[in-house]
Amino acid sequence: MRAKQEKILKIVITAIMVILGLICIYPFIFMLSSSFKTSGDVLSTPLQIIPSNFTMMNFETLFNNEFYDFFQWFGNTVVMTGLTLILKFFIITITAYGFAKIKFPGRDAIFLVLLAGLMIPSDIMIMPRYIIFKNLGILNTMWSLILPAAVDVYFVFLPRQAFVAVPEALSEAARIDGCSHFTIYRRIILPLCMPQVSTMLLFSFVWSWNDYMGPYLYISDINKQMISVGIKLFASGLAQDYGAQMAGATLVLIPVIVAFFLCQKYFVEGITAGAVKG
Repeated sequence: MRAKQEKILKIVITAIMVILGLICIYPFIFMLSSSFKTSGDVLSTPLQIIPSNFTMMNFETLFNNEFYDFFQWFGNTVVMTGLTLILKFFIITITAYGFAKIKFPGRDAIFLVLLAGLMIPSDIMIMPRYIIFKNLGILNTMWSLILPAAVDVYFVFLPRQAFVAVPEALSEAARIDGCSHFTIYRRIILPLCMPQVSTMLLFSFVWSWNDYMGPYLYISDINKQMISVGIKLFASGLAQDYGAQMAGATLVLIPVIVAFFLCQKYFVEGITAGAVKG
C-alpha cells in the first residue's frame, strides 16, 4: 500500500514539474514561433506553435531596414559586453583577492561599507551617474555602460567568499617558496576558484547583454545604441512590428544560450569546488 502511494505521489510530482516546465519554456517557444509569422498572425493566432504562413520576412526586415542598422547594434553590444567582461574579470577578482587574502588596517570595515552599498536602490543612482558621465565626457558612449558594470560591488562578494574558502596553508606554502601575491592569485587562487569566477562572468554577460535601462538612459545616438533598446524601436510610434521584434529577440537570445552551454560544466564543478585536492 505504501509503495503504491509513493508511486502515485511520484507521478503527481512529475506531472506538476512537467506543467511548470512547459509554462516556463512557453514564452521562448512563442517567441521562436512568432519570429516566423507575420505581425497579423502573431496577434490572431498567438497560441499556434507551428506557423500556418511560414515566412522569413521578419528577418529580412531586421537585416535590410532602411532606418535602422541591426548589425551595428549587434556589434555595439558585442564590443560593450566583451570589454565589460575583460575589465570586470581583472577588477573584481583582484579586489576580491585583496579582501580575502591580504591583511591591511580596516579591511573588514571597508568591505562592510561596500556591502552596505548593495542596500541602495539602483534607481537612486540614475541621476548622479548621468551627471558624472556628462562631466567625464563619456555620456552617449558605451563607456557609460562599461564602467558601472565593471565595478559592480555585488560581484566582489561572490569571488571573495570563494577565495576565503581556499586553505591559507596553500598561500603560506607559496610565500615560503618566494611567490608574490600576484603569483598566488594567478597560479593558485584563480585555478581553484575558476567555477565560481566563471559563474560570475556568465551572470555578468547576461546582465550586460540584456541591459535595457543603461543604453536607454545614457545613449541617445541611434548608431551607438545597444541591441536591447534597438529592438524596441520596432514598436515605436503607431506601427507595431511584432514579428520583427520576435525575430530580433530570437537572435539576441542565441549568444546567451551558447554562453550557458559553454559554462555549464563549471556549475557542476562548483558543487565540489570547496574540496581540497590531496
